[in-house]
Amino acid sequence: MMRIAIAGGGLGGLTLARVLHRHGIGAVVYEREASRTARSQGGMLDLHPESGQHALAEAGLTAGFRSEARPEGEELRILDPSGHTLVHHTPRPGSFAGRPEIDRRVLRDLLLDSLPGDTVRWQHRLVAAAPRPHGGYQLTFDNGETAGCDILIGADGARSAVRRLLTTAELSPVATLVELTISDADRRHPALAELVGPGNLWCVGVSRILAAQRLGDGSIRVGISLRADQIDSDIDTYRGKHAVLSLFDGWDARLTALIEAGDSAPVPRRIEAMPTGTRWESRPGITLLGDAAHLMPPVGEGANQAMLDGAELAAALAANPADPDTAIRAYEEGMFARIQPIAEMSARVQAMMLSPTAAEDITRFFTRKSAERLSAG
Repeated sequence: MMRIAIAGGGLGGLTLARVLHRHGIGAVVYEREASRTARSQGGMLDLHPESGQHALAEAGLTAGFRSEARPEGEELRILDPSGHTLVHHTPRPGSFAGRPEIDRRVLRDLLLDSLPGDTVRWQHRLVAAAPRPHGGYQLTFDNGETAGCDILIGADGARSAVRRLLTTAELSPVATLVELTISDADRRHPALAELVGPGNLWCVGVSRILAAQRLGDGSIRVGISLRADQIDSDIDTYRGKHAVLSLFDGWDARLTALIEAGDSAPVPRRIEAMPTGTRWESRPGITLLGDAAHLMPPVGEGANQAMLDGAELAAALAANPADPDTAIRAYEEGMFARIQPIAEMSARVQAMMLSPTAAEDITRFFTRKSAERLSAG
């Protein structure tokens, strides 16, 4: 049996492990976090039928997903800085035909619970991988442990240690994101809970967006998106609410109250992306998936494509277990062709959302989408 090592226990790596498991193929997932509860997993995801939901079907987890997902989370309100509503999209009640929302933590737990208990090795961050003379890789982890494998799959995210074995592609900043959380919103901040609703709220200004989304636990996750070149070079300046609020002078107080209500100090971080069209020459016994393979602006495709990568790579390996290198090449060619237009679209959407004319552009975009849905019946 080939020994498969998956570096990274995010959604893509876990989907890969789960689909392999369904085909009777074992794998070990090496994850840097100390446990599944070691840190917050972020906000909600809208799972797309053709990618994220398809991957869950391949994993045999559709029923579990539907029991946890929230179709009402698709509701979207887009406002201008004065609080005027530009777009209000309301999904069909209880319908899973669109892109129902699910908390990242809940989705990750669904995948973890579907795997044998010894699949994930927690507190194992891969720091180095070296080819072995007769094939496979020798792995070194930050805790001093080592391991060997026949196939190494880098599902280790934006700062992938596996990526550098295949490509020298550099990351470039595309935005700055500042995040806060409002817990127990219905009780503590009912006006804000009503403003956000059950799904997403986008307040769109000139080259900046103040967004909020309702999570399944009743909290609200607030995010401020800015162009990469738009704020002070010292990103730590925006660890205080006063500095963040200064970015929204003149905005309606009902909107900036989302920042003031945050439970703790804002958390700023740079958002980066890989060059569109990044490819590498296929090599025996190693490949990448998800953000490690095609880090894109965060406009709704990253997790969906990572999960689809995992499902497709698992299917390729299961279909050709005697020749995994041919299976990897087939997966890579399919993935490169699939990702190219998606990465290009993601870059265009990111630029549109942070442009000086973002409110007009986004309103036009969603108005056109609504017309297309109506014409399709």
